[in-house]
Amino acid sequence: MAAAVAMLVALGAGFGMCYATSKAVEAVARQPEAASKIQTILLLGCALAESTAIYAFVVALILSAK
Repeated sequence: MAAAVAMLVALGAGFGMCYATSKAVEAVARQPEAASKIQTILLLGCALAESTAIYAFVVALILSAK
């Protein structure tokens, strides 16, 4: 049960990355000249969200092994 709850964090991180990507695409569509700055911020945010998902996955593996 605890492993399933830990995996919900990974699901939330996935939705967060999808939302951030969609907003970045909208921002680039509105201001194409700022695409490089938007891309940099997007990649940093996605990396942080992905690290949260990886931590949740590791916790789920540890909890499921017990």
